[in-house]
Order: sequence, then structure tokens, then C-alpha cells
Amino acid sequence: MTIETQKVVARLIAPRQDVPASFVVFLVAIPLSLGIAVASGAPVAAGLIAAVVGGIVVGLLGGSPLQVSGPAAGLTVIVASMIQTYGWQATCAITLCAGALQIALGACRVARTALAVSPAVVHGMLAGIGVVLVLAQIHIVLGGTPQHSALENLSELPGQLVAHHSAAVLIGLLTIGVLLAWERLPFRAVPAPLVAVAFATAVSWLFAFDMPRVDMPGGLFDGWVFPAPPDAPLADVLGAIVSVALVAGVESLLCSVAVDRMRPAGVARSDLDRELMGQGAGNLVSGFLGGLPIAGVVVRSTANVRAGALTRASTVLHGTWVLVLALSCGGVIEMIPLSALAALLVALGLRMIDRSHLRGLRPHRETWIYWLTLAGVVVLGLGEGVLLGMGLAACLALRRLTRVSVKTEQRDGRWHVVVSGSLTFLGVPKLVQELQDIPAGVPVDLDLDVDFMDNAAFDTIHTWRLSHERLGGKVDIDEVHESWYENAVTGEASPSRKSGAGVRWWAPWSRRDRDKDPALDVASPREVLLAGVREYHGRTARLVRPIMVELAQAQTPDHLFITCVDSRVVPNLITASGPGDLFIVRNVGNIVPRHGTRVHDDSVMAAVEYATSVLDVKTITVCGHSQCGAMAGVLAGGGEVEHLPHLSNWLRHANHSLSRFLEGADLDSDLADGPTPLAGLCHVNVMQQLDNLLSYPWLKHKVDAGELELVGMYLDLETAKVEILDAESRKFLSVPDRVPPVADDDAGATSRV
Repeated sequence: MTIETQKVVARLIAPRQDVPASFVVFLVAIPLSLGIAVASGAPVAAGLIAAVVGGIVVGLLGGSPLQVSGPAAGLTVIVASMIQTYGWQATCAITLCAGALQIALGACRVARTALAVSPAVVHGMLAGIGVVLVLAQIHIVLGGTPQHSALENLSELPGQLVAHHSAAVLIGLLTIGVLLAWERLPFRAVPAPLVAVAFATAVSWLFAFDMPRVDMPGGLFDGWVFPAPPDAPLADVLGAIVSVALVAGVESLLCSVAVDRMRPAGVARSDLDRELMGQGAGNLVSGFLGGLPIAGVVVRSTANVRAGALTRASTVLHGTWVLVLALSCGGVIEMIPLSALAALLVALGLRMIDRSHLRGLRPHRETWIYWLTLAGVVVLGLGEGVLLGMGLAACLALRRLTRVSVKTEQRDGRWHVVVSGSLTFLGVPKLVQELQDIPAGVPVDLDLDVDFMDNAAFDTIHTWRLSHERLGGKVDIDEVHESWYENAVTGEASPSRKSGAGVRWWAPWSRRDRDKDPALDVASPREVLLAGVREYHGRTARLVRPIMVELAQAQTPDHLFITCVDSRVVPNLITASGPGDLFIVRNVGNIVPRHGTRVHDDSVMAAVEYATSVLDVKTITVCGHSQCGAMAGVLAGGGEVEHLPHLSNWLRHANHSLSRFLEGADLDSDLADGPTPLAGLCHVNVMQQLDNLLSYPWLKHKVDAGELELVGMYLDLETAKVEILDAESRKFLSVPDRVPPVADDDAGATSRV
């Protein structure tokens, strides 16, 4: 089967896998869409229309293939308020305009700025909406009517508990009970919300309970009216449009990020700007057709991923199934008791108050923003509560940005002062207090580890330095990052990095500046290692922590990198890669034992097998290097390592490389003439290890099918340059400055062996 045929088959198979996933999402979406419509005070058909549009329109146009959009519980409070204030036709017009605003924002490529909103504010907002939703819907479960505000609902709740004991209470409690019980059963092929609502509906029908039910007169679009502009001040209308656009947009983008963390291998990451425009198109269409506002929904998206969806076909099909149901089963929908839908939303609202988010906020001391945002949404309203939370988060960020640390200590007759943080006029009083405590005439080392210094701070330090030196002292100023002080003294317009300061992390321990810690010159290797760990904790850990939190869930590298244990070869340095990029195998001589070799060793192929079969890496790279001690031992016939039995045994795997080198068939003429035979063997060894990989039939099959690419690399230690093996010429060439673009249909079709 050709590679092109395989790709066509893959495109045909993917939708087959998406069909059952679409049914699962469809079953989840139906009760939630109906419940959200009822809770918003909108026509029941509006929830179904939004589900159809969210599935088909956003599914086709959005930038997140596996995200499912539709009516969202997070928008219930906003929509209910708009319907009460402006009426349903005007609410549709506001939804339409909010969609147009989202399209404009996506076209301006500002989607990622929405992710700058503090998670404490976002989670606090969703929790506050959950509280408001629960307080409103529990009145319906009890057989009563919700009030206009959360506080009124709270104050009326005791009376509802005492006064109402109708069949609606039984159906509501039954719905919640089935929902909780079904989720704890080992078999959950049918989603719990559908089971709970269907069971409650069946009970109410069998016992002929007289209670309010879903009212869906006519067909899906029978009650459609053209959206009408609100009869209200322009400022109020614009505020409503912006509220819908931003809340729905932020919720959708955060959902896209969450889905990206769950996506299976081979599914592309979300394009957030495209997703925002797709959400805008969905809201524009939904508003025009008389549907609720649309947003990406975590519950349905999670169900979609867990059900095995691989493409956007699942999302589109789920919208199609909702459309078919709405057009053909209106009578069945009208049998559903309102108390069952209300109970479903009570459970959903309680889940929105997810206290697990507090675990991530607590180490950063941001839980108080969460609670105050929640309280603001409940007491003041959604918009006011979110603005309160954003204001508090901004004040906290400003405080942190302007916080400065000044530490002083006396050591070896010198005073050491370390200033870190952002040094502005707000930190001047603290800085002056510490500097004034230093005795006159003593030598001072002043380390400025600051990311910003304003004029007031510079003037304070410079004035103190001049004064201290006039009294016989000496001040040595060392700037760790950018030369704010030096540039201010010399009058340069903008700060420039000190030579070597910005790349200090890659320098060997022996080349580090030991002036700050002379004890390291005589320290044991263990102490030097621990000093490096301390530096990592102080400088780097906080920077990589967000990345590591995401990677802690799973690793998804695309590259397997096989190289030598030589300490001079640093794979992440020569490939400019970071955590999670390379799955690395290191051994003496970057050797891959051949299939069926008499000197048995499974360690290398165990890693290759895991990387290709479990991690689904797309590239295997074998990287050799100059001055390789292993190849020097092989070239000397093994005599130099006879006293090392384990190493001697391992180097037998390189005999094929030595034979190939001595034959000279694949040796570049430039290497054959010089500089040394060792360099030639090091190059040939890379070629041989790539051939050794192909000696495994299952691996060769992957390469021939275009599923895997083999790459040969060579690091010249003297020049610090990396060369790559060219497949056609069998020569190692310099890496080009830019890789020419490759068409998608041809990508991965050849192997650089």
C-alpha cells in the first residue's frame, strides 16, 4: 500500500471513530441544552438551536478540533438578566452583535490576551455563577419560583423548604439521586444526565404527576422573529454586548487550553484566534436564528475526548443529531418535567464550585481573590464581581512587580548586598534603610539582580556609592541581568545585557564566576553539585514550573535522540530544546546493537520500542561527535580498555562500524584525507547505527511506510557546529539556515538515512 493510499484510508477511518463519540456528546448535550434554556428564561427551542449551531457552525469553523460548543451554564446569569431587562428579541440581537465583536477580536489576533486573566478570577467567576445557578434552580426543584437576585433567592429559600412538598420535589430529588448513583456504576456507556432526566420523566409519566413540564410549541423555528435592537441607552446595550462576547470568549479559550491537555496523539493544538472567530460566527448565526449565546463547554468537550473523537467530525455530527431530534421528537421533549432539568442544573452548578482549583491557587496566595470574586458575583452581579476580581488581581500583580528584596551580610571582611526584584521608587525606603546600616569605609559588593530600575532608585544607589567611597570605602557593583545602573551612568538610552550574563546557565561549573562564592573553588564535587541545584531553585525553577505542571500529566515528545554519554555533548543545548521535547537515550559511543547480535543487550531497543510504540515519536536521531573516546578505543583494537570488562564487551557492538570504516566505501573523501582516522570512524559510526536500527523488521516497516524518519547528526566539538547526514550524497553537511517548506502530503515520505 502506498503512502498516499494509507493517508486516504486514515482520513476515512477517523470519521468512523468519531461517529460513536458524536452520539455520546449528543446524549450529554440534549438535557443540558434544555435545562440551560429553561434556567435562562428563554424559549426551550433556543437551547436546542444553540446546540445545533455550536456543533455544526463552530465545529466547522473553529480552531479547536475536539472542543464542543453550545449553550453554557456560565452564561445563564447574563442571559437571564438580559431577557428580564430587554426582552427575548433584543437578547438575540445582543447575541448576534457579540458574535460580530468576537470575529473582530479574533481577526485582530488578540485571543491569547484573554489567557492573561488571572485563573483565580476565572474560577471565582465560574464558582459564583454556580452559586447563583443553584440558588435559582433549587426553587424550581422545590416547586416554587426563583427570584430576581441571588440574595433574594437565598432569603426566600427557608420559606420554600417549609411550604413546598409537591411531586416536583420528589422528581427533583430522584433526578439528583439517579445522577449521583449512575456516575458511580462501573458501566457508563450512556451519560448520567440523560439517564437521570429520562428516568425522572418516565416516573412522572407512569404516575401521572401533575407538574410543570417543558413547553415547546410548534417546531424548532416556528416561533422565530427577527432580532430587534434593544430599547435602552446605548451604553447599557454596548455593555451587554461586551459582557457576552468576553465571558463567552474567555470561557471558550480556557476550554480550548484544557482540551489541548487531553488531546490524543496526532491531534493538532488549538488555533485560539481561529477558535475565537469560530465562536463569533456561531453566536452571530445563533442570535439570528433565535438561539442562546454559545461558548466552548468543558463537560461536553471532555466527553467528546474520552469517547475517542479524533477530528472535528464528531462535533459536527453531534449538532446534526440534535437537529434531527429537535425536528422529529418535539412531543417527547415536552414530557420532561421542569424540576428534573432544574435538578440537573443544581448538580451542574455545584460542580462549577470546584474547590480543587484552590490547591493550585494556595501556593501563590491567590485564594482570597477567588473567594472575593465569588462573593462579588453573588452579591453585586456578574459584571461587577468580575471587575472586582480583576482589579484585585491587578493590584496583587502591581505589588509583586514593585516588590524588592534587599539582603545584607558580612563575610570575610566584606559586606555583601543583594538587591533583587523590580527596583522602583516604591522600594527606595527599604533600600536606603539597608544601605545606611553599612559602616563607613568598608568594602562592599553590591549585586543588582533586578529586571527594572527607575531613575529614583538609580539616584539613590549612585548617591550612596559616591558618599561611601568619599569616606574611604570601596563599592563593586555587579549587575546580574541587564545593565541598568551602568547604562544610567554612561548615559546610554536603553539597557544592554552584560557579556555572558544572559547565557550563564550553559557555562560549565569550572567557568562560572566564583567571586560571589569563593568557597566553591575548594569545595567538594558534591558541594559544587548542590550549589548548582540551589542556583536552579533560585533562578530557573520558577520559570519552568508552569511548563512542568503541564508536562507532569504526560510526556508527548516527537523525537527520540540517541547520543553518547560524553559530558561535552548536551542534547538540549545543541537542539535548543526544552523539557518534554526530546526522549533521550545515552550510552558509550551512541551505539544501537544490531538485531540478532550475539552480544545480547535490550536496553537501547527497550527505549526505542517504548518511544515508537507508546510515545509515537516521529523521528529517531543518532548523534555522534568528534574526539569520541569509545571510537578511539575501537580504533585501537580494544587494547586500551581490556582492564574494563563491561566496557570491552559493550564496544563489540561497534565492530561493524570499524569494518565499514576500514572498507572505506561510505567514507567522505574529505574525511578520508584528514584530519584524523578517529574523525572518520566517528562519522561512519553514525551511519552504521542508523543501519543497525533498520535491521529490526518492525522498525524498518515504520520507516518504509513514512511513519518514522531516521536522522544522522554529528557534533564537532572544536567548532561547536552540528552537521547532518544527507540521504543522497551520504555526506555530513552543515545545517542550512532555513529548512525549505515541505507540502503536507509529502511530509515524512522520505528518510534521511
